[in-house]
Amino acid sequence: MDNILNLESISQYNTLKEVKTRHPLITSFDSSTAKPLDSGKYRFDFYAIFLKGVNCGELKYGRNNYDYDEGTMVFMGPGQVVGIKSAKDYNPRGFALLFDPEFIKGTNLALKINQFNFFSYELNEALHISEKEQLIVQDLYAKIDYELDQNIDKHSKTIIANNIELLLNYCERFYERQFITRENLNKGTLVNFEKLLNDYFRSESPQKHGLPSVSYFAAQLNLSPNYFGDLIKKETGKSAMDHIHLKMIDIAKARIFDAEKSISQIAYELGFKYPQHFNRMFKKNTGYTPNQYRAMN
Repeated sequence: MDNILNLESISQYNTLKEVKTRHPLITSFDSSTAKPLDSGKYRFDFYAIFLKGVNCGELKYGRNNYDYDEGTMVFMGPGQVVGIKSAKDYNPRGFALLFDPEFIKGTNLALKINQFNFFSYELNEALHISEKEQLIVQDLYAKIDYELDQNIDKHSKTIIANNIELLLNYCERFYERQFITRENLNKGTLVNFEKLLNDYFRSESPQKHGLPSVSYFAAQLNLSPNYFGDLIKKETGKSAMDHIHLKMIDIAKARIFDAEKSISQIAYELGFKYPQHFNRMFKKNTGYTPNQYRAMN
């Protein structure tokens, strides 16, 4: 098993990158002035936001490799493990911002940081931004960098946290644009999701494993659960779990017409351990209990 180096503090990371520690809980620097990390596996105990300029090495996260392209943004949350394979003789460009969760405690950003799902996207789901978008990101990096160069006062934390929040809000907008510009690719994902749903409920998987989860379908499509969920929501207006439930209800309606099957048997075939759970979900989605629906039809 490969050894994983735990990066537990900002200062430890700065030491590896040969970057000056200006604040114990946050760092920001121009990648061209920093030393590349050696090839290996690293676990981050803090948030990281990277804007990369040129192809500067290969990253591996989960089952996927990712080669940086110009104008690529990558986000990592605390606890993520990433494998790095550094390219030789390259001249890196771009910016890095890393901050400990302790830094944003007590700020508005701390209350909404978990809303930014892209911190748990896989690396092959990175954000690709235009030249104009890069200018916005670089401007916010510069503002944060400026604050770190000043003497720390009572305003520093709030100003920096506000700029990080603004940066993340812009990135959320950019991701929504990316979902739109990749509409054809996304439609392929929707078609495959529908096929997987049909295949799952036609098989014996519900009896063996119960109702499928969003994570199950995300894994089948080689996507992270959050990216998959966001893609489905933005394309259809419904969550991935809503789609799973609606598919299950459609199949249940058809099977309820078979009078030779009891409601309990149908519930079991659909992956419910307890029929009353099926009854509640069916009524929530149709307005009728399974027995009422059978009697009406």
